[in-house]
Amino acid sequence: MTDDPSTAGAAAGLTDLEGALRRERDDLYDRLLRTTADFDNYRKRTERERRELSEAVTADVVRDLLPAVDDLERAVAAPAGDEAADAYRRGVELIHRQLLDVLRKRGVEPFDAVGQDFDPNWHEAVAYAPAEGRRDGEITAALSKGYRIGQRLLRPAQVKVAKA
Repeated sequence: MTDDPSTAGAAAGLTDLEGALRRERDDLYDRLLRTTADFDNYRKRTERERRELSEAVTADVVRDLLPAVDDLERAVAAPAGDEAADAYRRGVELIHRQLLDVLRKRGVEPFDAVGQDFDPNWHEAVAYAPAEGRRDGEITAALSKGYRIGQRLLRPAQVKVAKA
């Protein structure tokens, strides 16, 4: 038997067609993988941007509230007086506690500065004074508390620093 030339040509054509279909399939599969990866990256990026925007808005609102917190703390620290003044003081203390609870729920926390070394990233020096028994650069008093959300500074602590 002799091979029919038309059959050999048809077989070669099928092989070429199979190769072309495999290349097209591989190309489409590669594009699918890239599109899936691009979408996943987009989803992660938008989630991160949404979270950062939310944190920035929270930080702005909290910064605006901190002077009110300071005023409430000064009112609570005022000396006690008669019964009417004590009732007023208890009301101020209640408001102060509620406001601090709201801030705490949002991740806002005050940080202590007294006894630490002065760090311009976290503290604002408003006074330098000689201090007996203190090392140079040690914070001796906090005039207003510093606040942060996580490791993000909302407001530096205003401090008095020991001078050698």
